[in-house]
Amino acid sequence: MVRLRDGRGELVVRGPGGGVSARVPLEVAASYRARTRGLLGRDALEGALLLSPANSIHTFRMRMPIDVAYLDRRLRVLAVRTMPPGRLGRPRVRARHVIEAEAGAMEEWGLGVGAVLEVRALR
Repeated sequence: MVRLRDGRGELVVRGPGGGVSARVPLEVAASYRARTRGLLGRDALEGALLLSPANSIHTFRMRMPIDVAYLDRRLRVLAVRTMPPGRLGRPRVRARHVIEAEAGAMEEWGLGVGAVLEVRALR
């Protein structure tokens, strides 16, 4: 199981063969306060936001559509969705973490179901 704290770091996306397909700037929201704030009030996001623990999200009061990846306890991607503002995502039973990014970003990174992610250099 992965334990995280609020902070910044890097998200490493590994493809099916284990090779690195992307390195992405990452913000981690692990405290209740940081998870509640999430992307609210932002017009853009450079990189990604990791919510932990989390198994669902909503996009109420958001200003932009987002990509959402649901992760299991080992940071393996279970599902990827694009959500417009004003929606409520269904909870994922096995999900323990959620990654949020600007719509279209995850496809550029090669992030899809089955990809394994790594969180590095939190500070």
